[in-house]
Amino acid sequence: MDILTALETRSPGFSKGQRAIAKFITESYDKAAFMTASRLGKTVGVSESTVVRFAVELGYDGYPTMQKAMQEMVLNRLTSVQRLEVASHRIGTQDVVSLVLQSDMDKLRQTEETLSRRDFGAAVEAILKAKRIYILGVRSAGALANFLGYYLNYMFQNVHIITTGSSEMFERIAGVTDQDAVIALSFPRYSSSTAKGAAYCRSTGATVIGLTDSSLSPLGQNCDYVLLAKSDMLSLVDTLVAPLSVINALIVALAAKREGELAKTFDRLEHIWEEYHVYEKRPDGV
Repeated sequence: MDILTALETRSPGFSKGQRAIAKFITESYDKAAFMTASRLGKTVGVSESTVVRFAVELGYDGYPTMQKAMQEMVLNRLTSVQRLEVASHRIGTQDVVSLVLQSDMDKLRQTEETLSRRDFGAAVEAILKAKRIYILGVRSAGALANFLGYYLNYMFQNVHIITTGSSEMFERIAGVTDQDAVIALSFPRYSSSTAKGAAYCRSTGATVIGLTDSSLSPLGQNCDYVLLAKSDMLSLVDTLVAPLSVINALIVALAAKREGELAKTFDRLEHIWEEYHVYEKRPDGV
């Protein structure tokens, strides 16, 4: 049961102050989710303690738990216009650089604590054993998919990167079999095509590895292994620092398993790069 359903169910028993809180959350959940208990109380004309008690009476451990529930609910519901409005409230007069960097560091810490090492290890083994590797990531997740695919192409011969929407995605994954591994990436606002594509691939018997922010997300529910990476929403920007860090870890783990083959590959590439002047040469003595 999400918080809006809980508010509707419990509303007959609310006091005047609680009704004011519930009304504001129901009508402006995109703003309420990022307010402190004190600020929410001032906005609706009740005390901070009333807001905290309200959270407890709804069944939460406290206001922070209720706030987290609101944030998780709204991240997938916010339109681009609402994102801009929320960003304005969150940033206020704060230093934007500090706010964004601190937020990114916080998401990295949360990811380090919540990422399942068992699922991570199983994902690495599934990729190593796969006949073909498919990477699904559209919209902003397309950048992550391309980055991952760029490095996996050094290690494997049959990597397919799919960053387009539903119709072309299904044409490209139509041949997926139980010998393949599929890596799907999706963060709020979740792409419906990625979740549907992952579900289809899983129905074929392929091993589906999801990189997302929750096992209960549309993608997380359609995966064999879920690599949790915390994301955030700041203005129009999807904060994808933590997901990229998990991708880095995945690449490093795979490279360690294929060290011998990679050494030969890069030895050949170094000769090609040198012969065709792929990279700028550093001046002597630098």
